[in-house]
Amino acid sequence: MGDPKKSRKQYSRPRSPWRADQLAQELYLLGTFGLRNKRELWKAQTQLSSVRKQARTLLAATAAVRLREENKLLDSLRRRGLVGEAATLDDILSLTVEDMLARRLQSMVFKKGMSLSPLHSRQLIVHGHVSVGGRIITVPGYEVGGREEATISLVGGVAQKAEQEAQAAEPQKTDAPAAEPARAQ
Repeated sequence: MGDPKKSRKQYSRPRSPWRADQLAQELYLLGTFGLRNKRELWKAQTQLSSVRKQARTLLAATAAVRLREENKLLDSLRRRGLVGEAATLDDILSLTVEDMLARRLQSMVFKKGMSLSPLHSRQLIVHGHVSVGGRIITVPGYEVGGREEATISLVGGVAQKAEQEAQAAEPQKTDAPAAEPARAQ
């Protein structure tokens, strides 16, 4: 079982870390989702690998075992917001790392337009300006469930400031014609 005080690694490193195409892909994902380091990316890849392995095992299982376990796996992925209501095992096998990273709180805050960039959303979360379901969450890697997605909001003065900035960004409409520039004499 192991000692609860000694946690296990939640990720596994790539087998060949110096391939140019893999490095480029990792760098792209780090920038797109505003990740702090590659370890956060590797955690998502390991979670995806685990889920896909379970799906492959179920495809090879007997009909009785498959029926029972398939529902459990699909229900857990529905709660996490990774698959839809009418999903099958093939949908699980088609999941990508981007799907896993898109469920992070940091990505959700940016997608909802509450921040200017993924790194800005990370900063808002760490500083305690984002709440999920009325609870302040300070972990950017928090996985937002399907039901929690609608309850993400900014708290405190940040929410009011964001509204003011949004209003200021809208084009000003005036009925009066633009003033003519003064002519130099």
